[in-house]
Amino acid sequence: MKISRFGYFWLDTWVMANVIQLATQDFCSQFLNRSNDPCGRQYDQMTQAARSAPANIAEGNSRHSTSKETEMKLTDVARATLSELANDYLNWLLRHEQTPWSIYSHEYAAVSNVRFDKPDYKDDVLYQSSIHILKQKHRFDAWLLTGDSMIVANCLLVLCNRLVLMLGKQIENQLATFREEGGFTEALTAERLAHRTEQSLQADAPSCPVCGKPMIRRMAKKGMNSGREFWSCSGYPQCNGTRNIG
Repeated sequence: MKISRFGYFWLDTWVMANVIQLATQDFCSQFLNRSNDPCGRQYDQMTQAARSAPANIAEGNSRHSTSKETEMKLTDVARATLSELANDYLNWLLRHEQTPWSIYSHEYAAVSNVRFDKPDYKDDVLYQSSIHILKQKHRFDAWLLTGDSMIVANCLLVLCNRLVLMLGKQIENQLATFREEGGFTEALTAERLAHRTEQSLQADAPSCPVCGKPMIRRMAKKGMNSGREFWSCSGYPQCNGTRNIG
Protein backbone atom coordinates (compact mmCIF):
# COMPACT_ATOMS: atom_id res chain seq x y z
CA MET A 1 0.00 0.00 0.00
CA LYS A 2 1.37 3.38 -0.99
CA ILE A 3 1.21 6.01 1.75
CA SER A 4 1.52 9.49 0.29
CA ARG A 5 -0.63 12.43 -0.63
CA PHE A 6 -2.40 10.21 -3.17
CA GLY A 7 -1.80 6.89 -1.42
CA TYR A 8 -5.43 5.78 -1.55
CA PHE A 9 -5.50 6.12 -5.36
CA TRP A 10 -3.74 2.74 -5.52
CA LEU A 11 -6.36 0.96 -3.42
CA ASP A 12 -8.71 -1.35 -5.33
CA THR A 13 -11.34 -0.52 -2.73
CA TRP A 14 -11.13 3.19 -3.57
CA VAL A 15 -11.28 2.48 -7.31
CA MET A 16 -14.28 0.19 -6.85
CA ALA A 17 -15.99 2.78 -4.64
CA ASN A 18 -15.59 5.35 -7.40
CA VAL A 19 -17.03 2.94 -9.96
CA ILE A 20 -20.04 2.37 -7.71
CA GLN A 21 -20.46 6.11 -7.11
CA LEU A 22 -20.44 6.91 -10.83
CA ALA A 23 -22.80 4.04 -11.65
CA THR A 24 -25.15 5.03 -8.81
CA GLN A 25 -25.31 8.60 -10.07
CA ASP A 26 -26.17 7.22 -13.52
CA PHE A 27 -28.81 4.89 -12.02
CA CYS A 28 -30.49 7.66 -10.06
CA SER A 29 -30.48 10.08 -12.99
CA GLN A 30 -31.91 7.46 -15.35
CA PHE A 31 -34.47 5.62 -13.24
CA LEU A 32 -35.63 7.93 -10.43
CA ASN A 33 -38.29 10.47 -11.33
CA ARG A 34 -41.19 12.49 -9.92
CA SER A 35 -43.41 9.42 -10.05
CA ASN A 36 -41.31 6.99 -8.00
CA ASP A 37 -39.28 9.60 -6.05
CA PRO A 38 -41.48 12.73 -5.91
CA CYS A 39 -39.44 14.55 -3.23
CA GLY A 40 -36.04 13.46 -4.52
CA ARG A 41 -35.22 11.95 -1.14
CA GLN A 42 -34.17 8.56 -2.47
CA TYR A 43 -31.96 10.24 -5.07
CA ASP A 44 -30.22 12.23 -2.34
CA GLN A 45 -29.82 9.26 0.00
CA MET A 46 -28.41 6.92 -2.63
CA THR A 47 -26.00 9.42 -4.18
CA GLN A 48 -24.81 10.57 -0.73
CA ALA A 49 -24.23 6.98 0.39
CA ALA A 50 -22.33 6.30 -2.84
CA ARG A 51 -20.24 9.45 -2.32
CA SER A 52 -19.49 8.58 1.30
CA ALA A 53 -17.66 5.36 0.43
CA PRO A 54 -14.72 6.73 -1.61
CA ALA A 55 -14.60 9.86 0.57
CA ASN A 56 -14.16 7.88 3.80
CA ILE A 57 -11.70 5.43 2.24
CA ALA A 58 -9.62 8.40 1.08
CA GLU A 59 -9.77 10.23 4.41
CA GLY A 60 -9.04 7.06 6.37
CA ASN A 61 -5.98 6.20 4.29
CA SER A 62 -4.77 9.79 4.58
CA ARG A 63 -4.79 9.39 8.37
CA HIS A 64 -2.68 6.21 8.23
CA SER A 65 0.51 7.78 9.55
CA THR A 66 -1.11 9.84 12.32
CA SER A 67 -3.99 7.72 13.62
CA LYS A 68 -4.50 4.10 12.68
CA GLU A 69 -7.57 4.06 14.95
CA THR A 70 -9.18 6.80 12.87
CA GLU A 71 -8.16 5.01 9.67
CA MET A 72 -10.01 1.88 10.78
CA LYS A 73 -13.07 3.82 11.92
CA LEU A 74 -13.40 5.70 8.62
CA THR A 75 -12.90 2.52 6.61
CA ASP A 76 -15.68 0.95 8.67
CA VAL A 77 -17.91 3.97 7.95
CA ALA A 78 -17.29 3.38 4.24
CA ARG A 79 -18.28 -0.26 4.70
CA ALA A 80 -21.47 0.73 6.54
CA THR A 81 -22.56 3.20 3.86
CA LEU A 82 -21.98 0.55 1.18
CA SER A 83 -24.23 -1.83 3.11
CA GLU A 84 -26.88 0.91 3.21
CA LEU A 85 -26.57 1.45 -0.55
CA ALA A 86 -26.75 -2.28 -1.20
CA ASN A 87 -30.02 -2.37 0.72
CA ASP A 88 -31.39 0.43 -1.49
CA TYR A 89 -30.71 -1.67 -4.58
CA LEU A 90 -32.27 -4.71 -2.96
CA ASN A 91 -35.33 -2.63 -2.07
CA TRP A 92 -35.57 -1.44 -5.68
CA LEU A 93 -35.74 -5.04 -6.87
CA LEU A 94 -38.30 -6.05 -4.25
CA ARG A 95 -40.48 -3.00 -5.05
CA HIS A 96 -40.70 -4.32 -8.60
CA GLU A 97 -41.46 -7.88 -7.47
CA GLN A 98 -37.99 -8.99 -8.50
CA THR A 99 -35.38 -10.98 -6.59
CA PRO A 100 -31.60 -10.49 -6.63
CA TRP A 101 -29.50 -12.80 -8.74
CA SER A 102 -28.75 -16.11 -7.09
CA ILE A 103 -25.11 -16.59 -6.16
CA TYR A 104 -25.28 -19.68 -8.37
CA SER A 105 -26.53 -17.77 -11.42
CA HIS A 106 -24.48 -17.05 -14.51
CA GLU A 107 -25.08 -13.30 -14.14
CA TYR A 108 -23.85 -13.19 -10.55
CA ALA A 109 -20.73 -15.18 -11.44
CA ALA A 110 -19.99 -13.01 -14.48
CA VAL A 111 -20.11 -9.73 -12.51
CA SER A 112 -18.25 -11.21 -9.52
CA ASN A 113 -15.42 -12.49 -11.71
CA VAL A 114 -14.60 -9.14 -13.32
CA ARG A 115 -11.13 -8.16 -12.11
CA PHE A 116 -9.50 -4.75 -12.18
CA ASP A 117 -6.24 -3.84 -13.86
CA LYS A 118 -3.29 -3.01 -11.64
CA PRO A 119 -2.90 0.78 -11.30
CA ASP A 120 0.11 2.30 -13.05
CA TYR A 121 -0.10 6.06 -12.60
CA LYS A 122 3.56 7.00 -12.83
CA ASP A 123 3.91 10.73 -12.07
CA ASP A 124 0.56 12.08 -13.34
CA VAL A 125 -1.66 10.60 -10.65
CA LEU A 126 -4.87 12.63 -10.98
CA TYR A 127 -5.02 12.30 -14.77
CA GLN A 128 -3.99 8.65 -15.04
CA SER A 129 -6.09 7.49 -12.09
CA SER A 130 -9.17 9.06 -13.69
CA ILE A 131 -8.50 7.10 -16.88
CA HIS A 132 -8.03 3.98 -14.76
CA ILE A 133 -11.35 4.43 -12.92
CA LEU A 134 -13.32 5.00 -16.12
CA LYS A 135 -11.68 1.98 -17.75
CA GLN A 136 -12.64 -0.26 -14.81
CA LYS A 137 -16.21 1.10 -14.87
CA HIS A 138 -16.52 0.22 -18.55
CA ARG A 139 -15.80 -3.42 -17.68
CA PHE A 140 -19.38 -3.53 -16.38
CA ASP A 141 -21.00 -1.85 -19.40
CA ALA A 142 -22.65 -5.13 -20.43
CA TRP A 143 -24.91 -4.74 -17.39
CA LEU A 144 -24.84 -1.03 -16.60
CA LEU A 145 -25.78 0.17 -20.10
CA THR A 146 -28.72 -2.16 -20.74
CA GLY A 147 -31.35 0.44 -19.87
CA ASP A 148 -33.00 -2.22 -17.70
CA SER A 149 -33.14 -1.02 -14.09
CA MET A 150 -33.45 -4.60 -12.80
CA ILE A 151 -30.18 -5.64 -14.43
CA VAL A 152 -28.41 -2.45 -13.37
CA ALA A 153 -29.65 -2.75 -9.78
CA ASN A 154 -28.58 -6.38 -9.62
CA CYS A 155 -25.13 -5.54 -10.97
CA LEU A 156 -24.65 -2.74 -8.45
CA LEU A 157 -25.96 -4.89 -5.62
CA VAL A 158 -23.25 -7.46 -6.43
CA LEU A 159 -20.60 -4.73 -6.60
CA CYS A 160 -21.69 -3.18 -3.29
CA ASN A 161 -21.57 -6.52 -1.49
CA ARG A 162 -18.25 -7.33 -3.11
CA LEU A 163 -16.78 -4.04 -1.89
CA VAL A 164 -18.17 -4.62 1.61
CA LEU A 165 -16.15 -7.84 1.75
CA MET A 166 -13.05 -6.11 0.36
CA LEU A 167 -13.31 -3.39 3.00
CA GLY A 168 -13.69 -6.04 5.70
CA LYS A 169 -10.35 -7.54 4.64
CA GLN A 170 -8.81 -4.07 4.51
CA ILE A 171 -9.90 -3.43 8.10
CA GLU A 172 -8.41 -6.78 9.16
CA ASN A 173 -5.08 -5.75 7.62
CA GLN A 174 -5.27 -2.34 9.33
CA LEU A 175 -5.96 -4.05 12.65
CA ALA A 176 -3.01 -6.38 12.19
CA THR A 177 -0.76 -3.38 11.49
CA PHE A 178 -2.13 -1.60 14.55
CA ARG A 179 -1.41 -4.61 16.76
CA GLU A 180 2.15 -4.80 15.47
CA GLU A 181 3.05 -1.12 15.31
CA GLY A 182 0.58 0.54 17.65
CA GLY A 183 -1.19 3.80 16.96
CA PHE A 184 -0.25 7.44 16.95
CA THR A 185 -0.48 7.73 20.75
CA GLU A 186 1.84 4.77 21.23
CA ALA A 187 4.31 6.23 18.72
CA LEU A 188 4.34 9.56 20.54
CA THR A 189 4.90 7.82 23.87
CA ALA A 190 7.82 5.83 22.47
CA GLU A 191 9.31 8.96 20.90
CA ARG A 192 8.94 10.91 24.16
CA LEU A 193 10.52 8.10 26.17
CA ALA A 194 13.44 7.85 23.75
CA HIS A 195 13.98 11.61 24.01
CA ARG A 196 13.88 11.55 27.80
CA THR A 197 16.27 8.62 27.89
CA GLU A 198 18.69 10.48 25.63
CA GLN A 199 18.48 13.54 27.89
CA SER A 200 19.19 11.37 30.92
CA LEU A 201 22.24 9.86 29.27
CA GLN A 202 23.56 13.31 28.52
CA ALA A 203 22.95 14.34 32.14
CA ASP A 204 24.92 11.35 33.50
CA ALA A 205 21.82 9.67 34.91
CA PRO A 206 22.43 6.65 37.17
CA SER A 207 21.90 3.08 36.03
CA CYS A 208 18.91 1.08 37.18
CA PRO A 209 19.81 -1.01 40.25
CA VAL A 210 17.65 -3.84 38.93
CA CYS A 211 18.44 -4.19 35.21
CA GLY A 212 21.26 -1.70 34.57
CA LYS A 213 19.41 0.41 31.99
CA PRO A 214 19.77 4.21 32.12
CA MET A 215 17.25 5.93 34.36
CA ILE A 216 15.09 8.95 33.63
CA ARG A 217 13.56 11.62 35.84
CA ARG A 218 9.89 11.18 36.64
CA MET A 219 7.51 12.92 39.00
CA ALA A 220 5.27 11.03 41.39
CA LYS A 221 1.61 11.79 40.61
CA LYS A 222 -0.02 10.31 43.69
CA GLY A 223 0.66 9.04 47.19
CA MET A 224 2.70 10.63 49.93
CA ASN A 225 5.48 11.52 47.47
CA SER A 226 3.15 13.24 45.00
CA GLY A 227 4.94 16.09 43.22
CA ARG A 228 8.44 14.83 44.06
CA GLU A 229 10.93 13.77 41.39
CA PHE A 230 12.66 10.40 41.41
CA TRP A 231 14.81 8.27 39.13
CA SER A 232 12.84 5.60 37.25
CA CYS A 233 14.12 2.83 35.01
CA SER A 234 13.75 3.68 31.30
CA GLY A 235 12.57 0.09 30.85
CA TYR A 236 9.38 0.72 32.83
CA PRO A 237 6.85 -0.96 32.96
CA GLN A 238 8.90 -4.08 32.26
CA CYS A 239 11.26 -3.01 35.05
CA ASN A 240 10.17 -1.18 38.21
CA GLY A 241 13.65 -0.11 39.39
CA THR A 242 13.79 3.30 41.10
CA ARG A 243 16.31 5.53 42.89
CA ASN A 244 15.85 8.60 45.03
CA ILE A 245 17.14 11.90 43.72
CA GLY A 246 19.66 13.04 46.33
